[in-house]
Parts: sequence; C-alpha cells; structure tokens
Amino acid sequence: MSRVAVILPGRGSYTEKSLGSLPADHPWVARADELRAEYMLPPLTELDAASKFDAKLHLRAANVSPLIWLIAMLDSAAAAEEAEVVGLAGNSMGWYIALAAGGALDFDDGFRLVQEMALMQEQVRGGGQLIYPRIGEDWRPDPERERLIEDALESSNGEALPSIDLGGYAVLAGTDAGLAHLVRALPQVRLGKNPYPFKLVGHGPYHTPIVADVAERASARLGELHWQQPRTTLVDGRGVRFTPWSTDVQALRDYTLGHQVTRPYDFTLSVRVLLREYAPDELVLPGPGNTLGAICGQVLVRERWRGVTDKSAFESLQDSDRALVRSMRR
Repeated sequence: MSRVAVILPGRGSYTEKSLGSLPADHPWVARADELRAEYMLPPLTELDAASKFDAKLHLRAANVSPLIWLIAMLDSAAAAEEAEVVGLAGNSMGWYIALAAGGALDFDDGFRLVQEMALMQEQVRGGGQLIYPRIGEDWRPDPERERLIEDALESSNGEALPSIDLGGYAVLAGTDAGLAHLVRALPQVRLGKNPYPFKLVGHGPYHTPIVADVAERASARLGELHWQQPRTTLVDGRGVRFTPWSTDVQALRDYTLGHQVTRPYDFTLSVRVLLREYAPDELVLPGPGNTLGAICGQVLVRERWRGVTDKSAFESLQDSDRALVRSMRR
C-alpha cells in the first residue's frame, strides 16, 4: 500500500465545474443537510444540483465553504481507503477540513466549525486579499519579485500584511487602503496566462490582526466543540505537527480559533514538513477542483524534491509513472 499525504483545498476551489459533486444518498451528505436546516440555510444537495452556476449564490461564504468542506471530506475518506495516509495539511480553510478528516473533530463539530466561520466571514467589512507571484515562468524563485513584495508591504504604513505563503505565490491582505497601495506598488506581471496582482473576490483580510474580532467571536461561539487527539497527524500553518500520540488538545483548539485566524498561514511550510518528516510516495489532492496541483508542484521545486528543480522537470515527472501529485478531481 502506498503512503500518501493529503492536502486539503481552500476557498476558490468550488466552481461551475464542481456542480453535481455530491452523492445525495451518502449518509454524510444527508447529515450535512440536516445540520444546514438548523441554520435555516438551503440544503447543500440543492445548491450542488443546480442546473446553472450562480456566483452570487454558490460563492456566498455561507454556502461555498461547507460545499468545499463536504466534498473534500468525501474525497479524503476515499483516499484513506486506497492508501496509508501519513499526514494531512490544508490551505487556509483547508485546515478546518483537515481537522475533521484527521479525526480531531467529529463530523458534526467539523461541519459546525466551517459553517460558523463562514457566517462570521460574511460579517467582515472592508479589506481583502490579493495574490502576487514570487517565482518566474520556470517556477524557480525570482529574487526581484520577492523584493517587490517586501518593499510594497514595508511602504504600506501597516495597512497591508502577509497572509498566506502559497507555493510560488504570496497572498497579501490589508485594509481597503492597504489593497489600493499594493495595486499601485506592485508592477503588473504575468505568470502563464494570468495577470498579477489580482484581488481574490469574496476573501476577507484573513490570517492578519485585522480580523482579530473574528477570532474573539469564534472562541465564544465555538467553545462547546469537542476537540480530541487526531487519528492522523495534522500539520498546521506554522509547520507544527499534531500527532495521534502527542497532541495537546487545548493548544490545537487555541491555534485554530486564534493564531490561525490572525497570523500568517504558511501553507508552503506545512507541505515541506510533510515531505521531510514522512517522505510520502505522493501528495493527494481532494476536490473540489484542482486548485493546488501547480502550487504543490512549486513547493516540490523549492524543495528540489526527487530531482524536481523547475516546472519542466515537474511536468515530465507528472507525465510518467512516478507522478508526485495526484488530484482526485479535475
């Protein structure tokens, strides 16, 4: 049996192509709809079965976050049946999925965590996130782009802050004034077909002190969740491991509802720890979508993992029988 690390997706992974992902007869899907009814929100099955994708409806935080959570939970369970899962990590909201997929929260509490956090996200006013590359077309680090990012942050008068280290990209967050400054300070560049910087629609200034009030409300509203030692090792956004045999459950709770909300999230480091500590045969990416495929490839390039030193080397390996990254959905 192969040994795999499961990497969970964040916001932005549920798109028009994701419609029809939920098996309506699965017990987890039925239970999620029961829990949605407690919040007087539309069933996830109804949203997922829509004949047409409605961005206003489907990308509403209160809807898209639990949709992503549930699809990724189903895929994570399937991955665990196919291989030995040596560890889990996630990109931003993917951390909440990892908690439930790894057993630190049961299904109901895992759902409540993501649903409550999504509802609180809708109450955040102002600010947001944008993304900018720190690599070149070959996926190798670009020192000039790194310098531009550092200079833009330093000249923002504290209005713009680092949010997520995302493989070859920096996700930056700020107030409205901070985002406007970043757009002025960072020169327009292209990576592949995409222009940067661009603002992430519907994303608040998470992983910064700007949303400290969200952390306070989360601690108050989610105080009754039952936290436990995970069945599978979890690696958080600091690269800290929570293992089945040595987890401080209170520390796991405090990190999730505090530090994780208000401090930068280093997704790159979480994957690096999984690679170095557990040497998985492959990285498995649950759906929806395939938003982390290239990003995980960029982490492998930074690590020079198994001889992967640039984009071309990664793509060649992916086309062989020794692929290092496997997406469960397209």
